[in-house]
Amino acid sequence: MWIADNWKEYEVLDASCGEKLERWGSYVLLRPDPQVLWNTEKTAPEWKRLNAHYHRSSKGGGEWEFFDLPQNWLLHYRDITFRLQPFAFKHTGVFPEQAVNWDWFSEKIRAAKKAAPNREIKVLNLFAYTGGATLSAAAAGAAVTHVDASKGMVAWAKENAVLSGLADAPIRYIVDDCVKFVEREIRRGNRYDAIIMDPPSYGRGPKGEIWKIEDQIHSFVRLTTQVLKDEPLFFLINSYTTGLQPAVLSYLLGTELRRFSGKIDASEIGLPVRESGLVLPCGASGRFESSL
Repeated sequence: MWIADNWKEYEVLDASCGEKLERWGSYVLLRPDPQVLWNTEKTAPEWKRLNAHYHRSSKGGGEWEFFDLPQNWLLHYRDITFRLQPFAFKHTGVFPEQAVNWDWFSEKIRAAKKAAPNREIKVLNLFAYTGGATLSAAAAGAAVTHVDASKGMVAWAKENAVLSGLADAPIRYIVDDCVKFVEREIRRGNRYDAIIMDPPSYGRGPKGEIWKIEDQIHSFVRLTTQVLKDEPLFFLINSYTTGLQPAVLSYLLGTELRRFSGKIDASEIGLPVRESGLVLPCGASGRFESSL
């Protein structure tokens, strides 16, 4: 398992009864997590000192209960700064387990830049959300194209770039359906050194386009390989869908990237839990990296 254990301001304090207890900077949040199937004793003192609690509804969705939480606050990871806020469907604006992937590809970018300082490393970040991967890649020296169907998420990513001192970094922000954007890039002849994709299990594009990961992920991976350069640096795919296990992601990449020289690996990703000393699973990632 790849574990995101380099956080200073975030931690999973405990997990029990279908919920995870988290510290986000100075604030303690309690949110549901479908992976938490155990009902262990709640020994952490923070269970009694919540700043906010997201209650899931039996009818779907849910709502926040606030005790003492500002409308927004800042969180830092290495050189990146995020503005956080609680919003629909329990999210805060950051998926902290993804930090293990940010560290991985940042190292790839820095190594490539060290080997060829004048080389432009072009990264395409699809389903790019609030910019964690975008800003990590840009901070490592890449030129990033950030694509998300949500205008609000793209605006949030731009704000995080400003907070991180990356307002002038070579980042191109695009509000678009990811499939249609890639199709246009193919026609334009644009090519990238690396691709990052973090597709949702289900979603809609800006014009109502429906995305269902089980039905579309293979064809989309195949499509995106057409915008890779002949010697790509890396390809990263993330999944929060339980049906897409690491071996599935490895097979997808092995099928569609076989013409490139490199190695493929896949694993669960997770977050350490303070109270138990165990690791909370948080989905899976598949990685291709160049052997050149």
